[in-house]
Amino acid sequence: MQHPGLSIEPCSESRAVFCLDEPEPPWGILFSHPRDFTPVCTTELACAAKIEHEFKKRGVKMIALSIDSVEDHKHWSKDVMAFNDDAGSPLPFPIIADDNRELSVQLGMLDPDEKDKDGLPLTARCVFVVGPDKKLKLSILYPATTGRNFDEILRVIDSLQLTAQKKVATPVDWKPGDKVMVIPSLSDAEAASLFPHGMTTKDLPSGKNYLRYTQL
Repeated sequence: MQHPGLSIEPCSESRAVFCLDEPEPPWGILFSHPRDFTPVCTTELACAAKIEHEFKKRGVKMIALSIDSVEDHKHWSKDVMAFNDDAGSPLPFPIIADDNRELSVQLGMLDPDEKDKDGLPLTARCVFVVGPDKKLKLSILYPATTGRNFDEILRVIDSLQLTAQKKVATPVDWKPGDKVMVIPSLSDAEAASLFPHGMTTKDLPSGKNYLRYTQL
């Protein structure tokens, strides 16, 4: 799945601009929410705003989306920042006002089980991470009743960025600085030349040496 260049101008309440069509394309994250002025969504975007610097440090552009209007986004963003005890500050990323549901339909982000008062579907809690090549690297779908874990999203982005550069994979519960796994397509000789810190292999009943760890 590949996404074209996308540029979103900010609302007047925000200085944030989202653009993936740059000379050196960044990583991007698009996260949708069901509705403005709702409790779980407010806590989610407040968390995203609070850790915006963590995404920026990783070179990741952020943008949110819901089916609400631009005016709703402007007013609700003040509630979001007030929840963070940061009233008066602008939301550090833009929110797409997809009030005609056009983009939500294109990206398959509508939840058939969650509807507004008119019986129209709301946007689900989707997370899309797009790489510099504009290809989708990760998609996660959360139910309307469950807020996202942004620490986990950052962890996955760390893994995606690492494994895009190194011939490794990250094991269960991996965190930056932990040992990583050598991918099966590398021979022991190739791995030895790529990983100067060496490699350890877990002995298994099968006798196969596919569990190979290294420290970067």
